[in-house]
Amino acid sequence: MNLSKSSSGPKAEGMESIELSSTTTLSDGSMRIGDMGEIGHIWKQTRIIVLIPVLKFFITLCLLMSLMVFVERVYMSVVVVIVKLLRRKPETVHKWEALKDDIELGHATYPMVLIQIPMYNEKEVCQLSIGAACTLSWPLDRMIVQVLDDSTDQDSKDLVNIEVAKWANKGINIMSEIRDNRNGYKAGALKAGMKHSYVKKCEYVVIFDADFQPDPDFLTRTIPFLVHNPEIALVQTRWKFVNANECLMTRMQEMSLNYHFLAEQESGSSTHAFFGFNGTAGVWRISALNEAGGWKDRTTVEDMDLAVRACLNGWKFVYVHDIEVKNELPSTFKAYRFQQHRWSCGPANLFKKMTVEIIENKRVSLWKKLYLIYSFFFVRKIVVHIFTFVFYCLILPTSVFFSEIEIPKWASVYIPTTITLLNAVATPRSLHLLVFWILFENVMSMHRTKATLIGLLDAGRVNEWVVTEKLGDTLKMKLISKVPTKRRSEFGERIHWRELVAGLYIFLCGCYDFAFGKTFFYVYLFLQSVAFFVAGFGYVGTFVPG
Repeated sequence: MNLSKSSSGPKAEGMESIELSSTTTLSDGSMRIGDMGEIGHIWKQTRIIVLIPVLKFFITLCLLMSLMVFVERVYMSVVVVIVKLLRRKPETVHKWEALKDDIELGHATYPMVLIQIPMYNEKEVCQLSIGAACTLSWPLDRMIVQVLDDSTDQDSKDLVNIEVAKWANKGINIMSEIRDNRNGYKAGALKAGMKHSYVKKCEYVVIFDADFQPDPDFLTRTIPFLVHNPEIALVQTRWKFVNANECLMTRMQEMSLNYHFLAEQESGSSTHAFFGFNGTAGVWRISALNEAGGWKDRTTVEDMDLAVRACLNGWKFVYVHDIEVKNELPSTFKAYRFQQHRWSCGPANLFKKMTVEIIENKRVSLWKKLYLIYSFFFVRKIVVHIFTFVFYCLILPTSVFFSEIEIPKWASVYIPTTITLLNAVATPRSLHLLVFWILFENVMSMHRTKATLIGLLDAGRVNEWVVTEKLGDTLKMKLISKVPTKRRSEFGERIHWRELVAGLYIFLCGCYDFAFGKTFFYVYLFLQSVAFFVAGFGYVGTFVPG
């Protein structure tokens, strides 16, 4: 007892001190571990309560949108197959007879036709388009060629004037109309062109963009539809691309546009006698155009705007797939992005502005209203863009971080495969490029989604109009000697940071899935990230040094 007590002197005090110090250190360590555990608990709860439910909500929304797009694509394909099996060509469905000279009246049996060619600084292609329009097989005294030149470049103006004078000397009734402003852009030019006194003599108006080259028999094959069927307001023809083989990007465009004409235009024409006017390579009945209110510049898709208004007035449209008009695809990535912005933003903005007008219309059936609002606008112009980007470029990559979430195979594999194969039917020669087409379309969906939201919100660049640059053979020859010269500036001009950011995110998701995932999503993720990187570093399309 005494020994025990004596041993509890200074030494025991020291031991107690050491023990206390050790306890304090352990206590501090416990607190740190506790803090880490608390952070882990908060993150776990955040995943369970917030992140996973939010992600599941967006997945469910995307699955619904995927079904909407799938049903729409299958429906259009079925319609086209039935049309082909029944051999329902426009010439057999509608009255069509070739126009001929009358012994007494001569050329008077042919209606007066106005041919409008709007252009803006199109020196590379203006001669081709004017020449093609002036060589159409139609009585010279029954057609007027109207060149609507808004050019600001003096070289372009001079080339147009020389070409107009050349054909005027050959007896062509050709007019060059120049405005002192660019108000309304293309719509403004077309509207101004219709105000000239000589237009009053014309019954029909044909529109060719500056790079379009119709075959000589274009008028003889299209005008009879309008002459013999007074209920028809528009005859739209197909586009054929002269530079489809220029690069991989033009091949991708050809695949998408061929599907648009074969499926969307053909099915709309066959089932509803309505489709969106493509803005060129079409013939309008002038009385229908005027009745619909003429050209308006309230959106960047003045052609679609006019088509919808004419449809609401009860007019019918005809699409003729067998008539092709040659034209040029944008072959630079910059030009293609501007074009896709306009083609995505404009329809979304028009949908916002016309939905109430469509609903309140009394002249068309409920069935056609439903088609316009749901199929034509909502699914094809809005849902498809948003769904493609959000699901394949955001949701699918992000899902690899959440093992609790499983995306159905039918949504991630079967539906996109079916949609892709349906698209391939329109361009059989490019079947081997389907994987590239999928990846490229997903890259472009980022820009289309952004443009669609701008259109719906009526914000930012909603009315931005940039003429789609066409290189033409002349400029391409000049580039051969220019491309090797500006290496340093080329790299800076090529960079597109949005694509690089998206590509980096998808790549990191692929790395995580490869290391920790139980699926094979990383195969797709790596391929998609490469596609974004290729676009981000500017190795898409033809590159033109600044």
